[in-house]
Amino acid sequence: MAVAGRSFWVSRFTFSKGRARFRVAKAEEASRRSQTLAAHAAFVPTGVMTVLLGPLLPTLAAQWGLNDTQSGYLFAAQFAGSLVGVSVSGALVRRFGYGLSMVAGLVIMSAGVVMMPLSPWHVGLALVLAYGFGLGLVIPAANLLVAEVHPEGRGAALNLLNFSWSVGAVSCPFLVGAFIRTHHIALLMYLLAAVMLLLSIAIASMRFPTRMNEGAENEVAASRVPWRNRYIVILVLLFYLYVGAENAVGGWVASYAKRMIAHPGQFWVMVPSFFYGALLVGRGLASVILRRMEELTLARAGLLASTLGMVALLTSGSMTGVVLSVTVVGLGFAAVYPITISMLSHKFGSGASAVGSLMFSVANVGGASLPWLVGYGSTRFDSLKVGLAVPLVAGILMLVLYSGDWKLGVVEATAAAA
Repeated sequence: MAVAGRSFWVSRFTFSKGRARFRVAKAEEASRRSQTLAAHAAFVPTGVMTVLLGPLLPTLAAQWGLNDTQSGYLFAAQFAGSLVGVSVSGALVRRFGYGLSMVAGLVIMSAGVVMMPLSPWHVGLALVLAYGFGLGLVIPAANLLVAEVHPEGRGAALNLLNFSWSVGAVSCPFLVGAFIRTHHIALLMYLLAAVMLLLSIAIASMRFPTRMNEGAENEVAASRVPWRNRYIVILVLLFYLYVGAENAVGGWVASYAKRMIAHPGQFWVMVPSFFYGALLVGRGLASVILRRMEELTLARAGLLASTLGMVALLTSGSMTGVVLSVTVVGLGFAAVYPITISMLSHKFGSGASAVGSLMFSVANVGGASLPWLVGYGSTRFDSLKVGLAVPLVAGILMLVLYSGDWKLGVVEATAAAA
């Protein structure tokens, strides 16, 4: 009888312990979902703000009387601000977690864009710098958050996150075109500011992972990163070239279509949407394709396609050719950036946040310099087609870098041994 009683209580204790574990696991899963949802929600307006200058550039250039080199300074200001934001984001994430970095970035972007409509050229340049700073706070925090809460299937999860970014990027030219036609572009700015402010309030009420808050732990992880390893250099180049090339194409293709193709109306405003729409569709498809194909193989195929698309874009003589070419470039680029982030997380593990701060900073240098270089080349040679050779060369270089032997997993093993 006593033995039976003990068995009963042991069974009951084991059952209760199992239920407790189930509840904890269920709560953790719900927390991961809410954190992922917050990152996706923040990434939609972030996508809009990242590409806003592209479709808006001809209007701003006419309003402020800018040549292509001066217009290029707007891109440089946005990504210079983003570069500073990325540097600050690393410190914010380590000290306060992912949430504060995303909230602060959304608030600053809201403040920057709401004052643009009535600003003169130099003030507008400063406001672009400010909302670029906000972008620099949001983008790395959201990417690293999703990578952390999805240790299995990081590549697919990051592709879906960047799919949300693409939703905002695709909608941006349509929104700009619609508000330009009705002469209410200022209203678009006010609406964007309101949406981002509301999102920041919602995200501020949530809880995020606190592992990154422990400065000592993060310093130990950073100290284990083999900073002299060749993959650091390869990833630096990839981040620089990719972000620069994507923003060069997306930022200048509307101006290219308007000048190169004699097409009535304002269809040129919509051309960037085909590029960002292809990014959106490609990233959605990539999350499925990656279940059957290795990440490196997909990245190489995509870069080959984007290179061919850029050649076609620069030799196109019709609006149809421009649209088809820029769509191929977008599809080719689609999976490259998420896969590059996945490579960063995979190879450096717990040190990814330390390495990530460097990579996202370098990416913003690319975003600042390559679009500006397109504008400089266009002004110098009086041909935007010559300027757009810059992202073509960048794509070729990325294909060369991705064609090497990556030896996945070696870096962390080496770091651990050290």
